[in-house]
Amino acid sequence: MTLQQTLTAEIASTPTARLFVLEINAGKIHVLNADGSAKTTIVENCRNPDGIAVDAEAGHIYWTNMGVPSRNDGSIERADLDGGNRVTIVPPGATFTPKQMQIEKGSGKIYWSDREGMRVMRANLDGSDIETLIQTGDAETRPGPDADHWCVGIAVDPAGGRFYWTQKGPDNGESGRLCRAPIDFRPGEDAATRTDIEILFYPLPEPIDLDIDQENRRLYWTDRGNPPRGNSVSRTGLDAEPGKAGPPEIVVTDLMEAIGLALDVPGDRMFVTDLTGSIYTARLDGSNRRPLAMAQGNLTGIAYAEIPTENGS
Repeated sequence: MTLQQTLTAEIASTPTARLFVLEINAGKIHVLNADGSAKTTIVENCRNPDGIAVDAEAGHIYWTNMGVPSRNDGSIERADLDGGNRVTIVPPGATFTPKQMQIEKGSGKIYWSDREGMRVMRANLDGSDIETLIQTGDAETRPGPDADHWCVGIAVDPAGGRFYWTQKGPDNGESGRLCRAPIDFRPGEDAATRTDIEILFYPLPEPIDLDIDQENRRLYWTDRGNPPRGNSVSRTGLDAEPGKAGPPEIVVTDLMEAIGLALDVPGDRMFVTDLTGSIYTARLDGSNRRPLAMAQGNLTGIAYAEIPTENGS
């Protein structure tokens, strides 16, 4: 039995939680147990992978490839949970530099932010019907020269009918913002003309990835900017009105270029990656923080999933 066949059998038969982690410079995807053990590389030769999402029920992982940020050659791929049956669903050039991505199973869509493309986008799970939902800069100026227009993080709240994204700003620039908009356009508006965008927080040091706690209606994000507000994980009420939410609650500090974020709400825990190659876990309130892995390369996106067994138990 090959290594990939062995991994397939283990994933199918072991009802355990898994972490899927991207190593950007090496172009690899790793899978680990949720305690940080049993790290296995399942995909190689990715082109600067940044965002990852898991559809455990369908048995698929999806990830974004930034490609070369100065070129229009970003793409999105899909594979089985063991890395097999790899296929490109959004071809190079259909998105500029895709970053974090999320799956919204109810509508059958994948959502992602496009950094130098200065967009928030979505498509069907098979990559068809690509749409632009937000356009923060002039399409004629791609790659976007102004980092204040760069879209990076993405989260979708179907219950609230809205999606959220971050615009990071320059490195440690203290001009980042956290925004949201309704999933559906107002009549007569499009991505470039919509008038329903809300800015929840501005300025932030350098906000990156997002995730949502639907049960407690909270929004979490990483920030890789300078301390004291950066190198952190923060949260706020998901339904907060702009200007009325108060300052973000910082729940984790002292990270090193925080990037990836994944929540396990039933387990009351979060998982965070940083560019120095660390994976941390903590409770949702930030307590009981501890490292799961260190010096694992330059890590970006992370996804948490409970993998079902073959018989559905």
